[in-house]
Amino acid sequence: MDLNGAVCVVTGGGNGIGAALARRFIAEGAAGVVVGDLDEAGAERVTASLPERRSIAVVGDVTDEAYHERLVSTAEGRFGPVDLYCSNAGIGIGAGIEATLEDWQRVWEVNTLAHVLAARAVLPSMLERGKGYLLQTASAAGLLVNLGDASYTATKHAAVGLAEWLSVTYRHRGIGVSCLCPMGVDTDLLRRATEGVAGTVVTGAGEVLSPEVVADHVVEALAEERFLVLPHPEVAQFWTGMVADVDGWLGAMNRVQQRLEASG
Repeated sequence: MDLNGAVCVVTGGGNGIGAALARRFIAEGAAGVVVGDLDEAGAERVTASLPERRSIAVVGDVTDEAYHERLVSTAEGRFGPVDLYCSNAGIGIGAGIEATLEDWQRVWEVNTLAHVLAARAVLPSMLERGKGYLLQTASAAGLLVNLGDASYTATKHAAVGLAEWLSVTYRHRGIGVSCLCPMGVDTDLLRRATEGVAGTVVTGAGEVLSPEVVADHVVEALAEERFLVLPHPEVAQFWTGMVADVDGWLGAMNRVQQRLEASG
């Protein structure tokens, strides 16, 4: 994936990882970046920091299929066919299975279904041209587990599974797929999560990286067309250990859960 001259779409681009990706893509020579976000002020703040003729903000909700279609049509009309679609928006609620069904539905729609809608919007053009790239932001929770947040864990696992399916289904037709699975990143999402168990576990498991460092890892992975993007190397170690001994790993995680409960 050569970012020089590329046309990119980034959802959740108004802050955090998405904002860092948008800025880095422009720095790498992208011809244009469409910054999508529900937060109008955030999206416009990011585009204001980028060259005017190479960026544009498009406000909307990633759970709306028409919004993804508008992101693609805006990119095509302003810059040309989309080369890279970064489906990056995500949310967490820090609750177990007792969360309301409305909360479960919202998390599912943002963390998983939005990736489906993104692919549906951009793949027809990519397949017609025989080239294109999808970057889907999941989480280390999609490979492991996020104690304290059931819906986040479940929907991020689903996001990883979808990315795998897209890769094996379309790789031979010129479509690249990468799946970003970081642990703690200094974003609004993590700062809100630190008020509960989910955030405490994440911040205690490894270094909290800046969004800019994560963007560095993404650019390297795209250049190598590597599926898993793991900014935290310990995620690969945890994941390998889990696969080698699932029961042992689950038992160890349960002991962490017990300690958290005991500490209040």
